[in-house]
Amino acid sequence: MLLDKSRTYHDPIHGAITLNGSDRTESLLIQLIDTPEFQRLRRIRQLDIAYFTFHGAEGSRFTHSLGVMSLTRRAFDAIATKYPYLTPHRTVVLVAALLHDLGHGAYSHASEEVFGSNHEIWTLRLVKFGKIAEILHLFSPDLVSALEKVFTKKYAVPFVHQLVSSQIDCDRLDYLQRDSYFTGAKYGQLDVDRILLALRFDPISQNLVISRKGIVAIEHYLTVRYFMYLQVYNHPKNLAARFLLEQIFRRAKVLIKDNQDNYNDQIFSDRTILAWLIKDPQTLTCEEYLASDDIVFAYHIHRWRDADDHTLADLCRRFLDRDLFRVTDISDLDDVQQQESLDTCRAKMIAQGLDPKYYCGIRVSRTKGYSIYKQGINIQTDQGLKDIARLSPLVQAIVQPIQKAWLVHP
Repeated sequence: MLLDKSRTYHDPIHGAITLNGSDRTESLLIQLIDTPEFQRLRRIRQLDIAYFTFHGAEGSRFTHSLGVMSLTRRAFDAIATKYPYLTPHRTVVLVAALLHDLGHGAYSHASEEVFGSNHEIWTLRLVKFGKIAEILHLFSPDLVSALEKVFTKKYAVPFVHQLVSSQIDCDRLDYLQRDSYFTGAKYGQLDVDRILLALRFDPISQNLVISRKGIVAIEHYLTVRYFMYLQVYNHPKNLAARFLLEQIFRRAKVLIKDNQDNYNDQIFSDRTILAWLIKDPQTLTCEEYLASDDIVFAYHIHRWRDADDHTLADLCRRFLDRDLFRVTDISDLDDVQQQESLDTCRAKMIAQGLDPKYYCGIRVSRTKGYSIYKQGINIQTDQGLKDIARLSPLVQAIVQPIQKAWLVHP
């Protein structure tokens, strides 16, 4: 079904993102955006609880998903002009770019740490469910299976899934810019135009590759990614906030389990939160999963602030008032010394009448370096394709990830 009207989204990063209602693929994108399943992404923060550290980090998965689709369209259309036989793949790559984060739970990646859910698995499930599945099937009975191949990196033309997920994909290009903008961090400023101009299609391997002239732009991109992980995503306060969120729901799970037979002693929980607390998140129904968002989780934290259980109430108060725990770098200690530090902290908590299970712990942060997994970033040279790490001393310097250990405590 073609729509008569086009649609324009005014994005702070990419400017006007216009979808042409008379274009069959872009009409499909408009219909998908208007589904309840996709609109739910407006209620999930892109940077989970990083707003405790960077007060402007309020952007949503909705805006990020539109941005990824927009960048993917620019990149694909430019390359398809030179290789017209790629054009039949336009629909699947743009839909995959739009829906790639459909499966994120409340608080984005934070809920994956807290509950053990997996947004990629849920994305695969949700494209087969509800209004989105209906729209996709009406467009083409083969579209869902094609999307599955993109999301599992098994698509016949690797270039298609690499535009959505690879070492240099449109997902990363958008979130590095977007997260930099909303956090106020200058590390994430990219020359996206130059990077997009450097993207190439290799007709022999059918892979996404980089032109030799674009190597400097990619070096900058990899350096930006490195510093964003180091200074933003793995900021110590982010670790402290996630730790606190984890302890809140850990305590809530215990209270629900201990009082299952006595309804009057149970903490407040609606059907959605109850399902998350008592079930493995991978066994939730699609309805239960889609009913969760930041608003639902935050409402319960507000209610639990007045809970009879002192530990739960105090943890929720700390979260709502941003009375976060501290983090002490213990990376220079060996495993035995780290455990001794934790034991000392636990003893202090007991002396203060606090349950050490919820008030202290060790968390590890990993800053990603450039790594060659299945496929790195290949550069076109006169001698054929070569991995960028073989050509760039700068990239070689950030191959090794940085791992740090932190003691979290009041």
